[in-house]
Amino acid sequence: MSQLRFRPALEADIATLHGLVESAYRGASAKAGWTHESDLLDGQRTDREELAAIIADTTRQILLGSVEGELAGCVCVESKGAGRAYLGMLTVDPQRQAGGLGRQLIAAAEDLARDHFGANVMEMTVIAQRSELIAYYERRGYALTAETRPFPLHDPRFGEAKRDDLYFVVMEKALV
Repeated sequence: MSQLRFRPALEADIATLHGLVESAYRGASAKAGWTHESDLLDGQRTDREELAAIIADTTRQILLGSVEGELAGCVCVESKGAGRAYLGMLTVDPQRQAGGLGRQLIAAAEDLARDHFGANVMEMTVIAQRSELIAYYERRGYALTAETRPFPLHDPRFGEAKRDDLYFVVMEKALV
C-alpha cells in the first residue's frame, strides 16, 4: 500500500485539484474507479470558484494526499461548530482506487477535524442510491442516521441529475 503525504491545498493547487476531482466523479475517466457518480449525474462535480472559496475559508480545509510527489487524492473537512465536522469531496485518483488511499484520506480528515477544529463527531452525506459507497463508509465506522437531506437537483453547480429521485443520507462517526 502506498503511503500518502498530506498538506493543505493552496490557491496554486486549484487547477490540478479541480482536474483530480472531476476525473474521479464524472465522465469516462471516472469509470476507471468504483466511486464515480457518472451513472447518476452528468456535468461538473465542482468548479474552480468553489475550490477557491473553500481554500480561503478558515472553517474549511482541503487536504491533498500525494504519492511520490504526485497528487493522488484529496478530502475536505469543514467545522460545523459545537464539536461537529463535515467530511466531503473524498477523492482518489481513479487509477489508484482500491489501494487503501481512501482509508488514509479518511483517517487524516478525522485527525484534522479532531485536532484542528475540536470536533468529536464527523458527519457526511452520501447520495442514497450509492449503496456500495454507504457500505464502504460503514466499514470505516460511519453509521447511517435517520436524517436525509435534499439533493440540489436543479443546480448545475452540483451536476446534472440523470434521475429525479436523488437525495442524501446522513452518516456520522464519533471521533475518539
